[in-house]
Amino acid sequence: MTTNLDALLTALYVHLDDHVLPSREQPVKRGPNRLLTDAELVCVAVAQVLLRHDSERHWMRAAPARIGHLFPRLPGQSEYNRHLRDLGPALLTAARWLARAVPTWWERLRLMDGTPVRCGASRVTVNRSGLGEIAGYGMDKSHHAFYWGAKLMLITTAEGAVTAFSLAHPKELDERKQALHLLHVHDCAPGPGPVPIVCDKGFAGAGIETAAEEVGHLLIRPVRQDEPEPEVKVFPSRLRQRIEAVIWTLKNQLGLERHAARTTEGLWARTCQRVCALNAAIWHNWLIGAPVKRSLIAYDH
Repeated sequence: MTTNLDALLTALYVHLDDHVLPSREQPVKRGPNRLLTDAELVCVAVAQVLLRHDSERHWMRAAPARIGHLFPRLPGQSEYNRHLRDLGPALLTAARWLARAVPTWWERLRLMDGTPVRCGASRVTVNRSGLGEIAGYGMDKSHHAFYWGAKLMLITTAEGAVTAFSLAHPKELDERKQALHLLHVHDCAPGPGPVPIVCDKGFAGAGIETAAEEVGHLLIRPVRQDEPEPEVKVFPSRLRQRIEAVIWTLKNQLGLERHAARTTEGLWARTCQRVCALNAAIWHNWLIGAPVKRSLIAYDH
C-alpha cells in the first residue's frame, strides 16, 4: 500500500502530545529552551527512519525540505544528536503505547526471537568504542559467524508490532536468560492467563519453560532431534517466518544494521527509534483502515 507521510506524522504528533508525551507536563530544565518538545522530536526521529536517512548529519540537511512545512523549527545537527541520545525513554514510551493502540494487542499470541546487532568489525573499534557495557563477542548461529555487538530480543504480535524488546551483552546474558528477563520486566500481552509464545529451538530447556509458565507464558517451539517424537508434530512455521520478516525490516529497511552508534545511550536510542517507527507504521495502517496491515510501507511525497 501507499500512504502519506504527512498524515502519519500529523496523527502521531496529535496522539503523542495528547495522551503520551504532553508538552504541558514536561519539566522545565536549566539552560536555553529546546526548539522541539518530546512529541515533536519523536516525530522527527520517526520521519528520519521512514525516509531512510541513517546519518543524523545528512538528515538535518534534508529535513527542512522534507518535513519543514510540518516542523518549521528544526534544531542543528549537534543539538539533534545530543537530544536524540537522551530521547531513549520517550521513544520507548511511544513505541509501547503504539503497540497497545492496535487491535492485535488483545490477541493471545506472541512471537519471540533474538538477533545480533553488530557494533564493530575491527579490534581498533572494540578498544576505542564506548559500547563496552553492552557489547561483546557473540556467536550468530543463523549465519555461523562470530560478531562484536549486542543481542536484541524481540516479542511481537502476529502482524509485527513490537510489544517488548531489550538489548543485552551476548556473553553476560545468553538468549534464554535474556528472554526470561524480558518476560519478567515487561508486560508483552494483556490480562491474566497463559499466553502462547512461538519461538525457535534455542529456547529449549525445562528450566526456561517452567520459568516462563510461572509468569504466565507458554513457549511453543519445534522439537529438537535429541527429544522424543511428540504425538502432535504440527508447528506453526509460518509464524516463525513473520518474526524473521520483522527482524529483516528493522535491520535492513529501517536501518538498524547501519546504526553507527558509538555509545550505549546512542545504541539504545537508535534501537528505540527504529522500533517506534515500525510500530507507528503499523498503527497508522490500522488508523486509516488499510486493507492490508503491513509494516513495509512506501511513502509518497
